[in-house]
Amino acid sequence: MEISSSSSSSLCSLSYWEYLNLIILRPILALSFVFSLLILGWYWAWKLVLVHVPLVQEIFGLRKKPVKPKPPTRRRLTQFYNSINAHNSTSTW
Repeated sequence: MEISSSSSSSLCSLSYWEYLNLIILRPILALSFVFSLLILGWYWAWKLVLVHVPLVQEIFGLRKKPVKPKPPTRRRLTQFYNSINAHNSTSTW
């Protein structure tokens, strides 16, 4: 019983500034801290990862990299078969 009466008396003895600090200022500061962390994290994710995702580029209308046409002989197999065809066409039976 002593504990509850002392806690109730301590709540009654709060000054105006302590009451303002406890009820209004602390929750506002806590929420602003959390929102600032969320905004900072989103900014870092945007700058480091999301800008390079093609779907995000398409949604937000960001500039895409120019597409270079692929050369006709772009792979080893194509070069290999072309060399075989060239060798077969030059040899006589």
